Amino acid sequence: MLPLDSLSDCDSKSHLLTHLPELNHRHLFSSVSTNSELIIAVQDGTLNAHDMHLLTAETQSAGRGQHGRSWQSPRGNVYLSLYYPVHMPISGLLSLIIGIELAKMPVIQTLNAQLANQGLTPIGVKWANDLGFYHSCSKIEGAVSDTQITPFSKLAGILIEPVTQAGKLVGVVMGVGLNVQAIPKLTAQTCEGMSYQAISLQDIEQLLAPDKPASTLPSLRELYQQMSKALVAAMTRFEHLGLEKPTGQTYNLDSFLQQFDSMDALAGRRLRITQEHNGQTEILTGYACGIDTHGCLQLRQDNGNISALFTGRIDVIDNA
Repeated sequence: MLPLDSLSDCDSKSHLLTHLPELNHRHLFSSVSTNSELIIAVQDGTLNAHDMHLLTAETQSAGRGQHGRSWQSPRGNVYLSLYYPVHMPISGLLSLIIGIELAKMPVIQTLNAQLANQGLTPIGVKWANDLGFYHSCSKIEGAVSDTQITPFSKLAGILIEPVTQAGKLVGVVMGVGLNVQAIPKLTAQTCEGMSYQAISLQDIEQLLAPDKPASTLPSLRELYQQMSKALVAAMTRFEHLGLEKPTGQTYNLDSFLQQFDSMDALAGRRLRITQEHNGQTEILTGYACGIDTHGCLQLRQDNGNISALFTGRIDVIDNA
């Protein structure tokens, strides 16, 4: 059995790994999409729908993001998907819970402590499915003449997809792409107008210590372990929320909302939300004020009203 660090030198398509046997971990040199491959394998019965399955790859040829966007997958990063059997409906809270658990990983916590020591913005969770931060000093011209857009420095993205057999929900696939050593080359097509830039763990490490050449980042093996542990913890937490809801108790929900508030990358920022409804474009402006109990983004509009938003393009703006 070859160690994970040797897999990049092999011509074989895949190897079973022994360090995460409880998750039936399979590692690929290249995958079309780790999410897609897991979904197909569960749906056609190749993988047992009652067990957890972890799939990782060194690169993807057709990685996917939210709303059908493409996800570039250069080597040196983590492309990981975990299938988890579940029968309760999946809500918008799940991606936020996953974001919180990923932000609690040792590697993120270590970097955040160093960022805080230097007075820099920490890595946080951006509604609805990203990890990263906003640079207050880095701005791009907005579509509106009297505003500037502050780009989001995206470190990781989350993609959650339900898995069904014969029309019945049997589980969920949680996919995470984490930029470790490389960043994708973003174009107008891959960004699709979204105001963000890519950043990697290595970039952040160099930002913190530009004169220190040696990297202290965990290996991909360690990151697979940290991330899969975070995903399992997120699903456990999500299931606890589901069990708590019929009782009228809110202990677990309140705890989650409090943690989210402390890691919310949008907290207190001025936003411009662009939404499409029946071919019509609607633009809302206001300030982010957390999330509600359903996981919707709350926007305090300029007229004082608070709107709960399910979707929309988010731009962080400042008056020029």
